[in-house]
Amino acid sequence: MNACVIGGGSWGSAFALHLGRKNLPVRLWIREEDVFQQTLKYRENRTFLPGSVFPDSVSFHHELESAATGADFVFIAIPSEYCREMYARLLPILKPQALLVSLTKGIEKDTLKRMSELMAEVFAARFKPRVTTLSGPSFAREVAESHPTAVVVASNEKGLAQEAQHLVSHSYFRAYASEDIIGVELAGALKNVIAIAAGISDGLEFGSNSLAALITRGIAEVTRLGVQLGARQETFSGLAGIGDLVLTCTGSLSRNRYVGYELGKGKALKNIVSGMKMVAEGIGTTLSAYQLAQKEKVDMPILDQVYQILYKDKNPRIALQDLMSRKLKNEFVSKEGVS
Repeated sequence: MNACVIGGGSWGSAFALHLGRKNLPVRLWIREEDVFQQTLKYRENRTFLPGSVFPDSVSFHHELESAATGADFVFIAIPSEYCREMYARLLPILKPQALLVSLTKGIEKDTLKRMSELMAEVFAARFKPRVTTLSGPSFAREVAESHPTAVVVASNEKGLAQEAQHLVSHSYFRAYASEDIIGVELAGALKNVIAIAAGISDGLEFGSNSLAALITRGIAEVTRLGVQLGARQETFSGLAGIGDLVLTCTGSLSRNRYVGYELGKGKALKNIVSGMKMVAEGIGTTLSAYQLAQKEKVDMPILDQVYQILYKDKNPRIALQDLMSRKLKNEFVSKEGVS
């Protein structure tokens, strides 16, 4: 039994390190030649995960075929904008019985598909894929440092989530199983949008009241869209929902919160992004989520304002003021659950 991790960024590297600690043979595919050579030399990804040395059970690969051929478990940890191309490249390589685990938190641009939907579409050309997704509050650095972490693994096929759950769980890493892959994927993607709003609030030097309101009302509107798209409401009260949202809105390691914070300080988005090593998924997800909300006619005022800031150059302070001056309403609606 062996595993392959696609993606040599911080999360892919941390996950390969984690699996390697379980003495599972792991092949880590790294796209960048310089990062690959560096990691091969030092057994440490000094670009994206400095300070964490890989165990001997992890090997490093720059050629996709050598990394993925014959893998029993395939973990894919790359930005959503590159996933369709990667799935197509993996199509002729993977064996049909491999268990696929998406570690990506995003929504594909234009098609508005979740990653499990995209996998099903691409791999259907050769076989029906065995698809799961893993999400929840899990900063890469803290997983690499063996901090106690709890996540959720979801699949809409019976037994697959439990298979992945038992594979990834460890003394410091606890996985829960879920059959609500729609909710888990949407929660993981949409929390990044709310985290940008939280960062903006902090950048504007608003206080704890503001942050608490954004988190609470943020999970309310994320839940609304999720339920509209077929997710279970309770998923958004769990690890993939409120758990990941709290982490991403408050944690100093959050890339999306960082983007918002810098926007709140008055920096231009293009300048913020150009200075980052890693992708902040919330930027692209904001556009996809905005389009989804418009299509489904779901009211998402925080998302609307983040969209206006990122894509229409709206002043962040005015956006937060506009949120506060909306028409007053009840907090809960009896049938739909959250207003």
